Amino acid sequence: MAELLTALGVMSGTSMDGVDIALLTTDGEETAERGPFFSQPYPAAIRARIADALDEAREIKERTERPASLAILEGQLTAIHGEAIRNYLSRMGIEPSSIDVIGYHGHTVLHRPEQRLTVQLGDGAMLARLTGRAVVNDLRAADVQAGGEGAPLAPVYHRVLAARAPERPVAFVNIGGVANVTWVGRDGALLAFDCGPGNALMDDWAMRHTGQPVDIDGALARSGTADEAVLRTFLLSGFLERPAPKSLDRGDFTLEPVEHLSPADGAATLARLTAATIARAASWFPEQPTWWIVCGGGRRNRFLMELLAWHLTAPVAPAEALGLDGDAIEAEAWAYLAVRSLKGLPITFPTTTRAPQPMTGGVLHQRS
Repeated sequence: MAELLTALGVMSGTSMDGVDIALLTTDGEETAERGPFFSQPYPAAIRARIADALDEAREIKERTERPASLAILEGQLTAIHGEAIRNYLSRMGIEPSSIDVIGYHGHTVLHRPEQRLTVQLGDGAMLARLTGRAVVNDLRAADVQAGGEGAPLAPVYHRVLAARAPERPVAFVNIGGVANVTWVGRDGALLAFDCGPGNALMDDWAMRHTGQPVDIDGALARSGTADEAVLRTFLLSGFLERPAPKSLDRGDFTLEPVEHLSPADGAATLARLTAATIARAASWFPEQPTWWIVCGGGRRNRFLMELLAWHLTAPVAPAEALGLDGDAIEAEAWAYLAVRSLKGLPITFPTTTRAPQPMTGGVLHQRS
C-alpha cells in the first residue's frame, strides 16, 4: 500500500472572501480521507487591498516580481494565512507535528498563461517558518512555464471524488471567482477547463449596489430581468469559442457591458451569464455527463442553481449530495496536490491544462 501522508490545503484562489483550510490524509492516488474544514474571512481592509492589487499586478513581467506595494501585501497575506492555520489546528485539536505538508495556493493576482506567467501572492518559505511545517506552493508555475494553462488544477482530485457518483461520466463544476468544469469519463479520463465568470462579476455587482459581498441566495438577480442583448455581447467573447482546455484571469470579463442596467437587471444578466457559460461547456465534452456536481460558493446561490437546472439536461446537485463539503473541495485538492508533488506524481495533464505531457509541479519549502 502506498504511503499515506497528512496534508493541509490552504486555499485563497481568486476569492476575496478569505482563506479556506482543509485536512486530507492521502496516498496521492486513490485514497483520500477527508478531515475537518475551516474558513477564516479576510478583514475588510485586506479585501480592499487585494482589489487594488489586481490593478497593480498588471505591471508584472516575471513571476517573482512584486511591484508597488505587492511585496507588503504578500507578507500581510502570508501572516494572515499562518494565523488561520494556527487557529484551525487549535480549534480542531490537531497537533501541528501530525501535518506532513501544507499545500499552499496563495491569492491569484495575475494569470496570463499565453505569456507563460501566473502569479499567486503567498510566500511559501515564510509560511514554512511561521508553521514549522513543510510547504509546497507555486503548483501552477511549472505547467505554465511549459506552455500549459496552469488551471484548473483540481481535476485529478475530482477524479478521486467521482467514485462517489451514482454513475459516470460525471461533471464537477466549481463556481468560485471563475467557474471551471471537470468531466470524468467512465474509465477515469479527464477533460477540464475554465468555462467563464463564476461569482466574481456577481459579487462585484452586489458589493457596488447593495454593500454586501454577495447577492445572497440570488435575491437581487431573481428580482430583475436579464438583458438579452447584453448577454449576447458577453457570449460573443472569443474565449468562449476557444477549444478546451483553457483558462481565465479574474479580470478577463468585466462589468462594463452591464453598467447601464438597473441593479436588479444587471444582477439577473450576470447570473444568466454564469449559468449559460457553464451549460455551453458541455459542448466540449466527449460524452454528456449523467450528473453535474456543483461545488464552491456558487452552489449556495439558489437562483443560480435553478438556472443551472434549467440550462442543463442531466441532474444538477450540490456536492453535499455525494456526502462532500462543497466549500472544502478546492482546499482538499491543494492538500492532495501537495502530496502528489512530494511523490513526483503528475498534477496536470494535456487534457486538463494543455500541458505538453503529464507533469508534476510545485516548489517545496522545508520546515525550519
